[in-house]
Amino acid sequence: MLNFLGLYVFDRGIAVYSGSFIDVFGRVDVSEEAVRSTLTRMTSRGLLTKHRNGRKVYFGLTPRATDVLRDGERRIWQRGAVNRDWDGTWTLVGFSLPEGRRGERHDLRSQLQWAGFGPVQNGLWIAPGTRDVTEVVESLGLAGNVTVFTAQHAKPTEAADLARRAFDTAAIAARYQDFLARWREPDDGLPDDLARQLVLHADWLDLVRQDPHLPAELLDRDWPAIEAEQVFQSLATRYVKTAAPLAAAAIESVEVVGT
Repeated sequence: MLNFLGLYVFDRGIAVYSGSFIDVFGRVDVSEEAVRSTLTRMTSRGLLTKHRNGRKVYFGLTPRATDVLRDGERRIWQRGAVNRDWDGTWTLVGFSLPEGRRGERHDLRSQLQWAGFGPVQNGLWIAPGTRDVTEVVESLGLAGNVTVFTAQHAKPTEAADLARRAFDTAAIAARYQDFLARWREPDDGLPDDLARQLVLHADWLDLVRQDPHLPAELLDRDWPAIEAEQVFQSLATRYVKTAAPLAAAAIESVEVVGT
């Protein structure tokens, strides 16, 4: 759903008819009930806003959803799958929370992982480069329990060893290999290029959001993210042309302000 919104609603100043969502997602075997449930859930979470035009209901983006989609656009098109600009620094986050605050500790770990951090040892997480975790820490109310600083590794510690300890590079590589196995030859089982476009973008965004963006110099020369990114970009460029007419025919929309 977020990928569809990013492709066809983001920065367009429109809200889309609920029936259009059902039509589009039916192409990827998502039921009408599931689509309606997702629209309701995203509205209740402040990601979508309802607009009525006669008896029809249309859904547009909230400012919060726009921020989420802008972050996704940055991760997909600007950051790249491989970090080629690492300056040798690491951002370190140290924390200590007692057993009675297990839930808060779990939430912090989850947010750090989402932000590209990995655990190098108990209570110490790292990420390559300079990362701002102010929003993560403050949103959880843990500013008093967390210490954040940047540093460089020193002998006898090696950067590659840090990366392997903090991140499961084998699992990351395997996810890119799975992507390549699926998309080197696009799926003929999907009905058209609009469906393929949606699934392609969903698969790729899921990959890059799980990728800590490790420095290229710490990875194998044949790191599969490089080829996977080339495959994604080639197909995404193709589908911009071939899926657009299908989307235009399927999507009924109204103009709204602030989406």
